[in-house]
Amino acid sequence: MPDTKKPRQEQPINQMKTYARYSAMAFQMLFIILAGVAGGWWIDSKTGWNFPIFTVLLSMLSVGLAIYYATKDLLSKKKK
Repeated sequence: MPDTKKPRQEQPINQMKTYARYSAMAFQMLFIILAGVAGGWWIDSKTGWNFPIFTVLLSMLSVGLAIYYATKDLLSKKKK
């Protein structure tokens, strides 16, 4: 029966690659959400309306977009 365990030297390298991958994904999600909030806030400051509708809408849209990109990235990496 062949040994399927990875050598000890490869385990820390794979852990660091995984950590880097998920850290990059988290920063990408953070940037997308912050861009949506900032864009909505900027549009609301230009319109002068009492209720910040663009901030709310773009915030929700950017959260959905960030989740879409994260799941797309996770599923594409899993197939490889």
